[in-house]
Amino acid sequence: MRVACLGGGPAGRYFAISMKLRDPAHFVAVFERNRPDDTFGWGVVFSDQTVGNLMQNDAVSGALVASEFAHWDDIDVHIHGQTIRSSGHGFIGIGRKRLLNILQERARELGVELHFEHEASPDLADWRDYDLVIAADGANSRIRDRYEEHFGVDIQVRRNKFFWFGTSKVFEAFTFAFEKTEAGWIWAHAYRFDDDLSTFIVEMDPETWAGLGLDSMDQPEAIALCERIFAKYLDGHALISNATHLRGPQAWLNFRRIVCDRWDYENLILLGDAAHTAHFSIGSGTKLALEDAIKLAEVLNRPGLTREMALAEYQAERNLEVLKLQNSARNSTEWFETLDRYLHFEPIQFAYSLLTRSQRVSHENLRLRDRAWLESVERWFQSQAQGRPVNEPAPPMFAPFRLRNMEVANRVVVSPMAMYSAEDGCPNDFHLVHYGERAKGGAGLVYTEMTCVSPEGRITPGCAGIYASEHVAAWKRIVDFVHAHSKAKFCLQLGHSGPKGSTKVGWEGYDVPLESGNWPVMAASDVPWSPDNQVPRPMTRADMDEVVAQFVLATELGLEAGFDMVELHAAHGYLLSSFITPLTNKRSDEYGGGLENRLRFPLEVFRAMRDAWPAERPMSVRISANDWMGDLGVTPDEAVEIGRAFVEAGADLIDVSAGQTWADCQPIYGRMFQTPFADQIRNEGRLTTMAVGNIYEPDHANSILAAGRADLVALARPHLIDPMWTLRAAAAQDYRRVHVPPPYLGGMDQLARNLAREAELKA
Repeated sequence: MRVACLGGGPAGRYFAISMKLRDPAHFVAVFERNRPDDTFGWGVVFSDQTVGNLMQNDAVSGALVASEFAHWDDIDVHIHGQTIRSSGHGFIGIGRKRLLNILQERARELGVELHFEHEASPDLADWRDYDLVIAADGANSRIRDRYEEHFGVDIQVRRNKFFWFGTSKVFEAFTFAFEKTEAGWIWAHAYRFDDDLSTFIVEMDPETWAGLGLDSMDQPEAIALCERIFAKYLDGHALISNATHLRGPQAWLNFRRIVCDRWDYENLILLGDAAHTAHFSIGSGTKLALEDAIKLAEVLNRPGLTREMALAEYQAERNLEVLKLQNSARNSTEWFETLDRYLHFEPIQFAYSLLTRSQRVSHENLRLRDRAWLESVERWFQSQAQGRPVNEPAPPMFAPFRLRNMEVANRVVVSPMAMYSAEDGCPNDFHLVHYGERAKGGAGLVYTEMTCVSPEGRITPGCAGIYASEHVAAWKRIVDFVHAHSKAKFCLQLGHSGPKGSTKVGWEGYDVPLESGNWPVMAASDVPWSPDNQVPRPMTRADMDEVVAQFVLATELGLEAGFDMVELHAAHGYLLSSFITPLTNKRSDEYGGGLENRLRFPLEVFRAMRDAWPAERPMSVRISANDWMGDLGVTPDEAVEIGRAFVEAGADLIDVSAGQTWADCQPIYGRMFQTPFADQIRNEGRLTTMAVGNIYEPDHANSILAAGRADLVALARPHLIDPMWTLRAAAAQDYRRVHVPPPYLGGMDQLARNLAREAELKA
């Protein structure tokens, strides 16, 4: 097979090596535009897994690369005049130039033809003598761009500016240094990769970049400015640029996130950064490229595979790994792009937030890396929560929290979940057992399902309500049981189904209209939930007055039933949500149009409820922070303003959900997928938030809380199958200060012993 590799970076050279190793008869030529010793990067960071892959693929070059690695374990975070150091991170790095030299010599040994200072043509017709053409010419691939329409290229230019410097200052730890200037914050990512050289990446937002005048400085001026800003970290060492061919501001880059739908066209195959990129803040671009090269060479040489089958397997397997890293890289990139959210954190929490920004590193992962440091974080968190110094570390999920005069024993919340099991709106023995069991399970706060304020406000005939005296008596029985047999606080969530009402119970089909016995529905406008659902009646002022009165009565009845807290459901496309989202609010009066008008009626309802609820008891509001419809619907930025408006009206907590407001929305699912919205509302709006959405492990809860992404953590489905989720989590973490109902103490002790024994066996 005759193969041309266009691009002589790590991807192209390593693919050439991998092909020759599998079949020396292959003719492989590498064409590189630069000279043999040119390089425009500094250090390359690897993981132990990548080193293992290199050794397995080619022990000769793998051993050489491994023998020249720089090793370090520590991360230093410099912020607000303090240095926070954590250890056990296990980084390894090598100079990009040295890596290329090793691969270059190995390629020559194996018979690869290397052509330098050769500007490769981007036209496939010029490569007709080759069976395969490998586009390994990086993120700015000319040949990929030449055939862009065939690859489905999606390029997203990120907002921050960065410059990839080197320096002779040798950093002992992977260093993040944050400095405030007159124009804004600027920071460095610095790490050693050689005995006498370090990478030093300077990053900032574009406003700070322009404010410092870097948009008009030449390179020497820019370098001098950065050296002054970071003088205390550089210790007199200079910053070095190897991009001297770029003039002035051109040397400052914006990262380009690249995704391709397809990685091959005719005999052209994309490899490494030409096919995909991952942000430098997670240091995985070269790792991905080398592993791409290994996989592509393997499938192309596997007996019995056609080229079509080989390329399909190559893209399917590698694309999965790329997507995982790109998701982590997106989280990391957004953390740096929204740095202002976290600058008010105390240094120890700021460092924790930074370390867990990508979601690849979790609370328990940090415990494995540096137990002493993580326990210092836990002591700090508990001290903040309890308002006094705490010497014993404890998981953040077991810190108390106060809302007005109500204190919850821990941060775990049983999220509202529709049970569809009421009779004419009245809860029954099912609800007594359901809520009672989950309260005994150890959660600090238990929510009711959305409890409807009128018969026509129900979603289904099985939905619970609180609009009649028999409802109050039934709810009081449940509330009294919860208070008598647990330490949990109990929150009544009140809502009105609006356009999503008069449907079947959940297990018969979500949002499916009833076949008989329908009741009329109303909403902000005559926009149905789907073509199959009823067209709602646009609400009149008289309708609004009636609904306000229903919510007030339900609030008063909730007080009579003994609830500790009340939440207004203004999310998920129900009545109040139909006013908030512009997708369903098409009104032309004072209740439609801009956000202020769209919030007018939901705020009327909430203020009336707040007036009816005791001042010493808290209230919350559930919102959909993202309609998942881009700028057509509510966006996370707008959700910050929604949260602020409700807090100004007297809300103590914003329960941050998302979506379910438009039938054709396109949510992006994943672990903790709605937590970023709680994070943004909390840290941009400086509001108290609760995170919800695919949170299912204690590790998730602890990471969210310690990183300051939310104040409470709500779990729904995990509590459906395991009412004792919180007690089980306490046992798994060997935390014994959680309240256990006395009859269950023996079981709790046995569970803790069993889990400890399992952990020892695994270790």
